[in-house]
Amino acid sequence: MTELSPSAQTVLDAANMVFSQAGTTAQGIAAALCAAADQAAPELPHSELDDPEILRGIWGERRACRAELLAIATELEG
Repeated sequence: MTELSPSAQTVLDAANMVFSQAGTTAQGIAAALCAAADQAAPELPHSELDDPEILRGIWGERRACRAELLAIATELEG
């Protein structure tokens, strides 16, 4: 396998950690989705939450993306 980007490696590591602890396929995928959400749409620092420009547009899109990924992960976790 070719070298992964740090973000992709983080996602793979999250799934592998669950699998190495005898987790189910669904739990491994859920861990990977949570890691992907953290990489793709991390929570903004509280210091930036007061900036109206940040809260417009990008914040809403990031929140929606993160929520969708985390909803899938929650469903898979059972």
